[in-house]
Amino acid sequence: MKGGLLFASCVIMIFHATWGCPEVCNCQPSSRTVDCSYRGLLDVPSLLPSQTQVLYLQGNQIRIINHTSFINVLGLRVLDLSNNSISRVPPYTFHYLHFLQVLNLTNNFIHYLEGQVFTPLLALKKLDLSFNNISILPETLGNSTRNLTFLGLKNNHLQTVDRMVLETFTDLKILLAKSNPWQCSCPVLGLKFWLENFLYKGGIIDELICTSPEDRKGKDLLKIPFELFKSCPLFITSFPMSNIHQHSSEHRNNGRHGYHGEHMDGSHHECEPKPKPRPANLRHAIATVVITGVVCGIVCLMMLAAAVYGCAYAAIMAKYHKELKEVERMASTTEHGSSEEKEPLDSSLA
Repeated sequence: MKGGLLFASCVIMIFHATWGCPEVCNCQPSSRTVDCSYRGLLDVPSLLPSQTQVLYLQGNQIRIINHTSFINVLGLRVLDLSNNSISRVPPYTFHYLHFLQVLNLTNNFIHYLEGQVFTPLLALKKLDLSFNNISILPETLGNSTRNLTFLGLKNNHLQTVDRMVLETFTDLKILLAKSNPWQCSCPVLGLKFWLENFLYKGGIIDELICTSPEDRKGKDLLKIPFELFKSCPLFITSFPMSNIHQHSSEHRNNGRHGYHGEHMDGSHHECEPKPKPRPANLRHAIATVVITGVVCGIVCLMMLAAAVYGCAYAAIMAKYHKELKEVERMASTTEHGSSEEKEPLDSSLA
């Protein structure tokens, strides 16, 4: 009897060690879900069940997270930290979460992201950083999170995004980036080219509304013709015109919606467009002129051939009529001579 009680006590202790649910949270062992949302928490609970795969911490007052916050939930798949007061994410915060697939950090006060903060998240599919104060994305953001299919950047302080950062996301399907103060001068050219290519491959984008320069304020970056950026230093060397026209025409037909320089306020005069930019359909205009010239040339040749033929015909007909008159004259002379020879003969017979 005592042995059975001891065994039962051990099982209970092991169960509580594995699924010792914090008092303020709601735990569901069957789905391995722990719900600690809207509990007024100031920190991440330290006694989370080790088998947890889904952890809801949204709607609290959590200010600090670090490398020890999730050290005992290594199998975590979904982590929701939205609607908290997090202002900084240290580089090793998610160091042990190699299986994490969804990370929601929306509605916080994050203003800066460390370069290595997402490096361990090799399985991450969805990352939402919307409604924060982020002004720049780390260059290494996509080095390990290249399997992302969803990236949310709405309502931040982004002015541009380095094209090279986005190119590492080879599986990205959805990019939400509206309500940022996009600077649509030369530094945004790389981002625009990546966005056009992303749309061409079937990606989904909401909108990127420009806040500067003044002549582009309120316009969607995706709808500004590439020709307006032709005065930018890197335009000719970085982007083949054939690809630009191809992607631009595809974007217009579908109807959907980096260079990272120092001057990002739209005031750099060397990057401003020329006063009278060429029309967006310049290639088609040149083709029309060439075709018109060819057609006119063919018509002129046909008219010249007709004139030559007419002249030759007139000359032949003139010669023909001249020879005809000569024959008629000779025939008339011959007939007159014959009548004179007959008259003496007739008189002698009389």
